[in-house]
Amino acid sequence: MLTYLADLLTPIWGPARLLSSFVILATVGSLVSALATLFLLPKLWARLPRDRGRAHAVGAADSVGKPVGVGLIMILILLAVVALFSPIDPHIYFAMGAVLLASGVGFIDDRTGGLSELTLGLTDLLVALFVCVVLLWGQDTRLWLPFTPMVFDIPFWLGLLIYTPVVWLCINAVNCNDGVDGVSGSLSAVTIAALGFILYMVVGDAGNAKYLLIPFREDAANWAIVAAIFCGVIVGYLWHNAPPSAALMGDAGSRPIGLFVGICIVVSGNPAMIFFVAPLLLFNGATGLAKVALIRVFGLRILSSIRFPFHDHARKNLNWSNSQVLLRFLLIHLASLWFLVIILLKVR
Repeated sequence: MLTYLADLLTPIWGPARLLSSFVILATVGSLVSALATLFLLPKLWARLPRDRGRAHAVGAADSVGKPVGVGLIMILILLAVVALFSPIDPHIYFAMGAVLLASGVGFIDDRTGGLSELTLGLTDLLVALFVCVVLLWGQDTRLWLPFTPMVFDIPFWLGLLIYTPVVWLCINAVNCNDGVDGVSGSLSAVTIAALGFILYMVVGDAGNAKYLLIPFREDAANWAIVAAIFCGVIVGYLWHNAPPSAALMGDAGSRPIGLFVGICIVVSGNPAMIFFVAPLLLFNGATGLAKVALIRVFGLRILSSIRFPFHDHARKNLNWSNSQVLLRFLLIHLASLWFLVIILLKVR
């Protein structure tokens, strides 16, 4: 909306051109979303259901009675700020509708005490397929991979087959990270910030993309603004979720956050990007998914001495406190992400 106003007002008042600056939109948008989340959550979470604790989870009793499902409020704030600060783009609007749907399903799961694994898995798959259809828009797409300068032109149907499982993985990996105050939000915010940087400075910049032998995507910078706004929302929430937390985002927050990570992966044009920008998110969350899948499908047991999500192992077996888990996971995530992203971009 502000970019539209910039086009109208700039001929009359020169400084209005700042409203079309992507840096200004991202910076102010993230600040507005952070402050809105910070101040609105405490005023609204009294209306939300209370956490009942998770079966078999370490320290689940500590969360009992806290407001859960505040992720739905976070997403509503996100949508309002995105509508104001992002450029007019139907792809963004459709994708944000899917983010709201993921949050709504998560909220139902939070409120009812747990939908079945099959219901959640199929819903995640349908949402992932929908956003891939929206982002690929029925057209062939260009795909790049790590450690090679080659760029592949793939048809629409193949793009769906490649990206849909990746988006599904992102949703569930981030969701499995939710269990220790501040961990899922902090790791996700760092990952989304890194993706926003890549979309704006690399994929969405024709000069840098050409230099790094990466396909340029014109609308990538639009998504960088949305990423900045989403980071602001998460930061505002983390103020209240710092140990000991006052409220929990629940599946209503973790699922749409994971979905948005997947959206950014699709926009980046590199399905392997998830392994470079979310190493600890995958290790902490997705490893448990793989472990369960191997047991159920093949009867194969691996890493039987390690609890997953790994934050449960760190608390139960390594005797880490919640604050130690948060800080150490965040440090590992930052260091590994920085190193891996440099390798991804420079070793071509």
